[in-house]
Amino acid sequence: MILSRIFALSLLILTACSQPPDTQILRMGLANAPLNLDPRFATDAASERINRLLYQRLVEFDDQSLPVAGIADWETLSPTHYRFRLRQPTSRFTHEKLLDAADVVATYQFVLDPQNASPHRSALELIEDVTQIDQQTLDFHLKRSDPLFPAYLVLAIQPADLLASRHPFHEQPVGSGPFRFVDHSKPGHLLLERHRDGQKVEFIEVKNPTVRTLKLLRGEIDLLQNDLAPELVGYLRSRKEVEVANRPGSNFSYIGFNMEDPATGNPLVRRAIAHAIDRETIISQVLNSAAHPALALFPSEHWAGAKDLESYDYSPQLARSLLAEAGYDAGHPLKLVYKTSSDPFRIRLATIIQSQLKQVGIEVDLRSYDWGTFFGDIKAGRFQIYSLAWVGIRTPDIFRYIFASDSLPPKGANRGRYSSPEVDRLLKEVEQAKTLAEQANLYRQLQAILQQDLPYIPLWYENQIFASRRTVTGYQLMTDGNYDGLEQVVLVNKREIPDAETNAAY
Repeated sequence: MILSRIFALSLLILTACSQPPDTQILRMGLANAPLNLDPRFATDAASERINRLLYQRLVEFDDQSLPVAGIADWETLSPTHYRFRLRQPTSRFTHEKLLDAADVVATYQFVLDPQNASPHRSALELIEDVTQIDQQTLDFHLKRSDPLFPAYLVLAIQPADLLASRHPFHEQPVGSGPFRFVDHSKPGHLLLERHRDGQKVEFIEVKNPTVRTLKLLRGEIDLLQNDLAPELVGYLRSRKEVEVANRPGSNFSYIGFNMEDPATGNPLVRRAIAHAIDRETIISQVLNSAAHPALALFPSEHWAGAKDLESYDYSPQLARSLLAEAGYDAGHPLKLVYKTSSDPFRIRLATIIQSQLKQVGIEVDLRSYDWGTFFGDIKAGRFQIYSLAWVGIRTPDIFRYIFASDSLPPKGANRGRYSSPEVDRLLKEVEQAKTLAEQANLYRQLQAILQQDLPYIPLWYENQIFASRRTVTGYQLMTDGNYDGLEQVVLVNKREIPDAETNAAY
């Protein structure tokens, strides 16, 4: 079936009149274009990943998700006083201004100002003040101590002069990262240039994964990352002109609930749904074992991961019993609207979950939307249930951003309007903790409550998948799905490599 669809679509592509692509530009196919290239306001995964290429940050992370120096080193002068010194040599923004402490201060002051309504402010509310000492040095004064504080300093640094002049960063990003912005005038196309060697990289939105696959085989796209059905990955592995790689991932897939809805706000309903989903079968049969089950937001090996959580095992009988206890039966069935994106594979996964819920007596109206509409509905709370994934998360302060009762959008990402006095209490205790070990213990208690309350149903951590033509070398696949591998990737002159059997399937 998948090969016949590829064949049919390939005929359309072959007969279409298209301009041959520039052989010196590396092209990466995306399922969704970035929604906002201004990192002060970006919250979608594509924007976050591309903004990482355009900007630098004070702090980065090691393999254990602990903070390490990015463009600055730091020292702790007191539990509420940190001093950061920018490293040498000093970077330049693409408009040639040197990056200095004034830019860092301006960036953080903007996000901290509640009138600017940045969605990243909630993660930084413990900052009392940020002040410049000299051109390379700045101080953070905190309202309270927090041993993990440096890990929160991941804002993309923007130039103070352009922040003051209200430069349209969403249209014309100006950063000091490994890439510079070139053009975004063509819908669904974004062109960047790598500073060190001038290599241009174009991101091209191709929503349909089969079409993305065909464009890779045709040489119209050079590489893809994720958002591919297992059948397409298997097909690409069979092609000699394509290389495929994968590695275990940390991106967290889940089902979210509207806690203010009369049906999904009922904990019995949420537990029934959790027991009605056969995750193991989906992982093995649909995802081709390219994922592993999730019990919480972070894998157990994370320094704040919860190692003793028990899963909601697949049990249709228990699911029916819980539904009956909630007042639903064959004569009064539970009816829910389930929202997902228009990506074909996400629709397929949602359809399978819809079928599994039907088996326990839940009637699901499945609705799919283009990414912008779907994500807008989720942020606005216009849903009963939905499925999504958190990508690139490193620090457990994400629990405040997602689950604190006062973290409603746009201030935070408590999109389901979850409210728990116990969770709020533990988040307050985290603020008083003196060591990372104390924080980790509190976060594990918090995760046990979340597992009981189920504002999210944890599903799985999907593997990271990468496919490229043989003209692409040196790309390193990241566990969190970031595009950092583009910093070192090499594009061999396409004219020097024969197009090995490219048309074999046509």
